[in-house]
Amino acid sequence: MAEKKDIDWANIGFGYMKTDARYVTNFKNGAWDEGCITDDDKVVLSECAGVLQYAQTCFEGLKAYTTKDGHIVTFRPDLNASRLNDSCERLEMPTLPEGRFLEALDKLVLANKEWVPPYGSGATLYIRPYMFGTNPVIGVKPADEYQFRMFATPVGPYFKGGAKPIVIKVSDFDRAAPHGTGNIKAGLNYAMSLYPIVKAHEEGFAENMYLDAATRTNVEETGGANFLFVTKDGKVVTPKSDSILPSITRRSLVYVAKEILGLEVEERVVPFEEVKDFAECGLCGTAAVISPVGKINDHGKEICFPSGMEEMGPVTKKLYETLLGIQQGTIEAPEGWIHTIC
Repeated sequence: MAEKKDIDWANIGFGYMKTDARYVTNFKNGAWDEGCITDDDKVVLSECAGVLQYAQTCFEGLKAYTTKDGHIVTFRPDLNASRLNDSCERLEMPTLPEGRFLEALDKLVLANKEWVPPYGSGATLYIRPYMFGTNPVIGVKPADEYQFRMFATPVGPYFKGGAKPIVIKVSDFDRAAPHGTGNIKAGLNYAMSLYPIVKAHEEGFAENMYLDAATRTNVEETGGANFLFVTKDGKVVTPKSDSILPSITRRSLVYVAKEILGLEVEERVVPFEEVKDFAECGLCGTAAVISPVGKINDHGKEICFPSGMEEMGPVTKKLYETLLGIQQGTIEAPEGWIHTIC
């Protein structure tokens, strides 16, 4: 087994740290090249590259973990691969050849295995796959040439010292238009959310709750996570909408709730008016698994969840601990969920 890098894993924070290797492949003349691992972390582009002119880019996010028995694994990367292809199709970008995503992932993680944090440190290796248009494009049209890259960076525990509930606000901005790109992982969606999140932080809030753009009456998601609610009788409820990103973490939590914990689950339209009646609220995504929400500020009016501001609610906590245990290898995973690299 490779020795780990000499790093204070518990204190590295959630940011970028250059590692030894990254994967690169280029699309030209209608085909992808064979791809390779490289130590060059620089991207050189034409000043007129499609990505710079018309934001033709999409990305994914996943993690590699060291399990209790010393293996390095990733969690459901096949779903990241299929979601990336969905994003590419919506943005008129070429999809990756069958199996290429997982091939790239394996090569990348093996080339950086000294950077995969040890089990029990709370840290993980965050992996960022992304694709962008590279050739000059001045008229409004898709690029003809693309680059797909995948890099890795170790990140510390998202919640240092435990997950404390956050306070969020109802946003006056729209995250995604009906029939728009809210259901894909396009860079432009996240650019749209930057101004609202900076404003929310300036006002003392951790995140924004976006309502549906058409009626502004139903809960959608935040800038980077799906919502998960728990009713007072222990039922798990998650919003359903064509403009919500299909979170892999949310889909996994829904399965855990139904099939492992035996909870009743509803995936449906969630009117904002109903939120005040829920017992627990959480934001789910790759980075944190679940971030508990203690309060929602609706233009000065506070919605306070019974779970409080001190710790996760009991159902949310059970979901969090179960999924984390599956990812780290301490709880048996459903078939096909864990992709072992070495």
